[in-house]
Amino acid sequence: MSGSDSDTTDQRGGLTYKDAGVDIEAGAQLIERIAPAAKTTRRPELLGGLGGFAAMAELPKGYENPILVTGTDGVGTKLKIAIDYDRHDFVGQDLVAMCVNDVLVVGAEALLFLDYYATGKLDVDVAERVIKGIAHGCSLAGCALAGGETAEMPGFYSDGEYDLAGFCVGVVEKAKIIDGTQISVGDRIIGLPSSGPHSNGFSLIRNVLENSELVPDETLLDELLAPTRIYVKQVRKLLETVDVHGMVHITGGGFYENIPRIFSDGSIAALIDVDSWQRPSVFSWLQQAGNISEQEMLTTFNCGIGLLLVVAEENAEATMEALQDQGEAPVQIGAIVSKDHQPQAGQILIGQQRSARSAGDYRIYAANP
Repeated sequence: MSGSDSDTTDQRGGLTYKDAGVDIEAGAQLIERIAPAAKTTRRPELLGGLGGFAAMAELPKGYENPILVTGTDGVGTKLKIAIDYDRHDFVGQDLVAMCVNDVLVVGAEALLFLDYYATGKLDVDVAERVIKGIAHGCSLAGCALAGGETAEMPGFYSDGEYDLAGFCVGVVEKAKIIDGTQISVGDRIIGLPSSGPHSNGFSLIRNVLENSELVPDETLLDELLAPTRIYVKQVRKLLETVDVHGMVHITGGGFYENIPRIFSDGSIAALIDVDSWQRPSVFSWLQQAGNISEQEMLTTFNCGIGLLLVVAEENAEATMEALQDQGEAPVQIGAIVSKDHQPQAGQILIGQQRSARSAGDYRIYAANP
């Protein structure tokens, strides 16, 4: 190994942790660099700061019967493209978004966020970019970056690679939990636009890139790697005035897998007009370049709609106006119907049905995809 004796051995001449590939001083330097970014996300409920063994927080005031809500996720193989093309600044927002949007759909306020950053050899500059992106995502969601873990694991990851995981804690008033039980025939489905593929379907995206032997230019990279939208503040504001019956975060599994998760009644289904919104051009490119079927697109990607809200028909207009007032561009994309409804051309019907394979397992069905 190169370097002085003090870099490679302890005072007795033996091996050191740094010899094994773990640089504790680099980890300490990273904490020092990211502390200001984490401080900008601080909430009044947070007790203590970065560097402790655990993060502590009081429950927010004003709740009569607070229920804790948790969510955890990663960024997936989107990281591979980000690493390959030195695009580290926004994957942190992806990590936060995948967690806080999930917590949001039950009506919860995101309170705390913790991250896990694992790599073979810690590159402080790259890690700083990633974690500052996490802090930015927390600011967008209104939650505190309460802590995290940086793991340096030589021999486990290839040079330059890292992985991310996140964990969010939220809180919701028990009487205001949104669990889908209020959804009924006649309700309207309103979609909020996505910024692109968000953090889903990237194994297929990478396959399309490899098969087409295409080196993506800056424009395509911008479209593919656009950070996942965080819908927390605008939807939380909406909940102050509108009774929302259900919400769907369109993540892995697209429309077909995610919509049935909010149905407590197997007699209803979602009728979606797939021509009611304009898809971002990146999805048209993916479908054409990969020769991907329409059903596969809707099973894998959000196709331009990142979050669905289900509201009573009489509240649909007020919901649209309230979201527009916040700068959103909502679209009415469908309605709740009975499961035996016959879809027309350009429509899909998504609901639940029992799988013969398992009494506890649910599968979706669709018509005219």
